[in-house]
Amino acid sequence: MSNYIEDLNWRYATKQFDAAKKVADNDLQTLKDAVQLSASSYGLQPYKIIVVEDETVKEQLREAGYNQSQFTDASAIFVFAHQTDFDSELIDSYINYAERIQELESGALDQYANVMKNALLNLPQEAKAGWTSRQAYIALGNLLSAAATQKIDTCPMEGFDADAFDTILGLKDQNLHAVVVAAVGYRSADDTMQHAKKVRRPQEELFITI
Repeated sequence: MSNYIEDLNWRYATKQFDAAKKVADNDLQTLKDAVQLSASSYGLQPYKIIVVEDETVKEQLREAGYNQSQFTDASAIFVFAHQTDFDSELIDSYINYAERIQELESGALDQYANVMKNALLNLPQEAKAGWTSRQAYIALGNLLSAAATQKIDTCPMEGFDADAFDTILGLKDQNLHAVVVAAVGYRSADDTMQHAKKVRRPQEELFITI
């Protein structure tokens, strides 16, 4: 088993992907499994992940992504799109699913549902959107780490026209908004960034132990 810290030291935000190398279907499925298992507040996962492998769509995303080569050279593009608003249906659907999966009687989780509804449904729309976008970023972090353990390269990206992405991917009609992207594939031998030493703040500056 690979060492997790070594894997995290190995990964970097890949700037140049090898367009000839594709992530195998089973490895891509492993990444999807990891993202599915991501933690989220209340377990609600108020987002969708659009996995783009179609070359024509990738070309469109590149144009909306300020011509960054990762959009076309990476094997797949994971677009994290958060719900911009929600109502009780988000919670009710989760509760119904949870009761089926955990083999509970209908109504067994009503109290938990009410806790969530009281905490979330009265928030202003802007606050709801901020909360759902933060949940998507948790899933992004899980993808980056899982890919590193598989020696699959990634590049998290916020440099794109989100409204254009919404149009290209048909997200607006689904109450979704593209918030962050991860290009997934294999680094090019020409990417000089892979040889740069990783720069992170020292732990004595980063952590406060009380």
